[in-house]
Amino acid sequence: MLQLSDFDYHLPEQLIACQPLANRDDSRLLVVDETPQDRQFKHILDYLNAGDLLVLNNTRVVKARLFGHKPTGGKVEVMLERVINNHEIIAHVGTSKAIKIGMQIELPAGISMQVIERMENIFRLRIVQDIDIYAYLEQHGNLPLPPYMQRQAVLDDETRYQTVFAQHNGSVAAPTAGLHFTPELLAQIRAKGVQISYVTLHVGSGTFKPVSVENIAEHKMHSEVFEISADTIELIKQTKLAGGKVIAVGTTSLRTLESVAKRGLYPQRGETDIFITPGFKFELVDKLITNFHLPKSTLLMLVAAFSGKTQIDASYQHAIQNNYRFFSYGDAMLLTRQD
Repeated sequence: MLQLSDFDYHLPEQLIACQPLANRDDSRLLVVDETPQDRQFKHILDYLNAGDLLVLNNTRVVKARLFGHKPTGGKVEVMLERVINNHEIIAHVGTSKAIKIGMQIELPAGISMQVIERMENIFRLRIVQDIDIYAYLEQHGNLPLPPYMQRQAVLDDETRYQTVFAQHNGSVAAPTAGLHFTPELLAQIRAKGVQISYVTLHVGSGTFKPVSVENIAEHKMHSEVFEISADTIELIKQTKLAGGKVIAVGTTSLRTLESVAKRGLYPQRGETDIFITPGFKFELVDKLITNFHLPKSTLLMLVAAFSGKTQIDASYQHAIQNNYRFFSYGDAMLLTRQD
């Protein structure tokens, strides 16, 4: 049985991409095959065929980090996990002292929130005033870059840490495989006869949560909200029937598609805590475009399940030896499902 230590690897710190490249599709692409191919991302076109279906996650990253204080003056940081409605959110709350039910948090522009429920290590907060929560976050929130970048977001991140097709507010982290696409590249893909469709999965902060148990079967996945439309379901059915490939852009798109496969191919909105590890039986996705993932992460386990652990281990070592850039602003891989 595979253990957490089986998904560890050493990454030189200088290979962590803390800044985006000047052009999105200038990032590198490692095509994982018997012989790995080193390409640029713009060459993804060479690996897509007429009749294939490219599925992207059109979630939009919100400015999910708010800084405030208690009525007594103590500093408080609120990190949004999920919006319930304009009056309630679920969030991580950071203070120097224990957080109590009923605690009041004063935020910019005279907005107050009250802690009304503890949910393991996160909290349900009630917003006292009437506001449009997403408009408020856009004006007063801060973009939450991944912790490993070790820096605060700047103005350039507000566009670059967002896909060009982002549409639906709700994520606290970008679906990073989608960051490589430009409008021009998407137009070229369509012109080749490849269908493009979208799912929505709002990425929670749990995506950065490391696995802390050696027996990975004991790990509890965070739950995320997803939605898939009737149009996307129909395109999946048509593609499969005609012998085309379903290509997921990012682990979030793959997790959405495989969650739907388990439930039934019909339009739906719901929550998923699907945990994909080696031995998982994939039903819909044939190929996966993804970035390089953190050691000991659930996403590294997912790609090992998809392409085989031996293949992934070799590909990561190839990427390290050839100075690929890792993580959110890093380079990409094209994986084929191991049957």
